[in-house]
Amino acid sequence: MATLKEVQSKIVSVKKTRQITSAMKMVATSKLRGSQNAMEAFKPYASKFAEVLGSIAGKSGEEVSPLLVPKEEVKKVALLLCTSDRGLCGGFNINLIDKAVKMLKSELEGKEVSFVCYGKKGRDWAKKSGRTIDAQYIGVVGGRPDFSVASSSGQALINSFLAGDVDEVYLIYSEFQGMAKQVPTVKQILPIPSLEDIVNEEAAAPAKEGTFLPEHICEPSSDALLGKMLPKNIFIQIFDAILQTSTSEHAARMRAMENATKACEDMVDELQTIFNKTRQAGITNDLMDIVGGAEALKG
Repeated sequence: MATLKEVQSKIVSVKKTRQITSAMKMVATSKLRGSQNAMEAFKPYASKFAEVLGSIAGKSGEEVSPLLVPKEEVKKVALLLCTSDRGLCGGFNINLIDKAVKMLKSELEGKEVSFVCYGKKGRDWAKKSGRTIDAQYIGVVGGRPDFSVASSSGQALINSFLAGDVDEVYLIYSEFQGMAKQVPTVKQILPIPSLEDIVNEEAAAPAKEGTFLPEHICEPSSDALLGKMLPKNIFIQIFDAILQTSTSEHAARMRAMENATKACEDMVDELQTIFNKTRQAGITNDLMDIVGGAEALKG
């Protein structure tokens, strides 16, 4: 049985750990608010852009942009993997990496795959696995994302796609569906699936009461505008994925630190019970020694 001093030392250590996890939970909660506000603030822009894009796409043909034309044979694929820079967020990063591993073992098996990593955890995994890393962006997820990162990385991917260096591009990120649910998601961004998908997605979007879908007048032409808007649509998807992954990371860390704090509290209660039992056993042994000594003197 552990001594009183050892048990008391463990109690002090666990209490200090509880203070750390509680503080980390508060920090994650604060960052979550900021990240969620940024994500919510970006939604109106992305929604309006999708509305205009869907309207213009309905007037254009499928061959208006090479970004819409799939390659005859897919040999080279680029995976955009969004993860966090830091750990202590439960299975957040593991789930995203597992999503990439499943893709590599299923539909991407036998193809040449390269990675564009947003976050240290995905970058470190790709390095250890011996994967090809075309680009890495550290300090983007979990911090204050800048749209220039999405536009620069997206333009580089578009150039690679047009030059024939990449045949398909997929985006792996964490979709934020709520405080308790973040879903690893895969989305194809190049080639853009089809204009019909853009139109159908816009038509399926719930319209507010008393509003109507406007008929956009295009100048100089719908084809010319669509050729300019399709690349920006890719930038928007990348930036939205970074924002959602950032929000999901803070939510996962907040939940993980909350569970760790509760576990510390339970451990303190158990150690306190052991401490009381050990102290009572020590007192009982001391009393037995005193009584035994008194009986020996009487004899």
